[in-house]
Amino acid sequence: MFVALRDIRFARGRFALMGAVVTLITTLVVFLYGLTGGLASAASSTVAGLPVDRIVFGAPAGAAPTVSFSSSTVSTEQQAGWTAAPGVAGVAPLGLSMTRLTAAGAAASVSVLGAPAQLLPPLRSGTAPGEGQVAVGADTATADHLSLGQQVRIGSRTLTISAITDQRSYAHAPTVWTTLPTWEALSGQSRPTALAVTTGRGADLTALDRAQNTEAATVDGALAGIDGYSAEQGSLQLIQGFLFAVSALVVGAFFTVWTVQRKPDIAVLKAVGASSAYLVRDALAQAAVVLLAGALLGGAAGAIGGVIASAGVPFDLSPASVAVPVAAMVLLGLLGAALAVRRITAVDPLAALGANR
Repeated sequence: MFVALRDIRFARGRFALMGAVVTLITTLVVFLYGLTGGLASAASSTVAGLPVDRIVFGAPAGAAPTVSFSSSTVSTEQQAGWTAAPGVAGVAPLGLSMTRLTAAGAAASVSVLGAPAQLLPPLRSGTAPGEGQVAVGADTATADHLSLGQQVRIGSRTLTISAITDQRSYAHAPTVWTTLPTWEALSGQSRPTALAVTTGRGADLTALDRAQNTEAATVDGALAGIDGYSAEQGSLQLIQGFLFAVSALVVGAFFTVWTVQRKPDIAVLKAVGASSAYLVRDALAQAAVVLLAGALLGGAAGAIGGVIASAGVPFDLSPASVAVPVAAMVLLGLLGAALAVRRITAVDPLAALGANR
């Protein structure tokens, strides 16, 4: 890296500018990556956190079942068919709906999930809700000043808070949990929305779907059934992809111009015995230094910005949400640099001696 470091010191203004561009792009990618994860959690953590491996969707009579919570409904016969099927270890009905929570003169939109106690998130305090009771998330309890034993109005009914749980949300609305009969009274529906299924060995899910007119999906696959989830995540991930592509193009363009400008110097080095392989390694090391410095600074700036922004927007700050964008920026930048510095192998050392003049 002797030549690489001397170049960086000689043209420190150019390399500082390039490093600043990498820093800014990485900051934006880290922030967008964390925002994507935060929005995904806000839209789906209720479903994603269910301790099962399949979600089974039904449909009204005469309609084909699809992976959609808003259009799914499961009959008693379908639930009985899944419960009795070989290889199915457990079946629990789920009721999902949106309504309003009113307490202490304030109202907020919430999602209501009616389910057995074994599907609730971990309890912080209290006990699983019974009939006429509800469990609320810790953040919801803090924001609305709720406590155990307090009565709140969920939709048109008054329920008693029996537990404080870990926070979960569905479709960007905090989730409250109750029993299925209470959910039916709240929502006015007589059938559960879906089935939460735990499968074992020997379960033929395809045959079960055909026999029961249902659609079974993995928990991850079931997230697509949340209204707007796929469109939201797809848009954000598309923007991330464009940013990664732009970073590779920008780095590649910079090192292409830099290689062209250094062509006489490279020719001299080859004339005095430097091999093309050595010069390519040196140039890639140079790119790695710039990319690592810029990406690490950008990752730190993005993490700090995420901490500040998390007070107002959903942001998933974790080691992965910082490390993945930083690593991707470095790798894609090196790919762009590698395509640029391959020109080094075509430099003729005789040009440095004036043979082409």
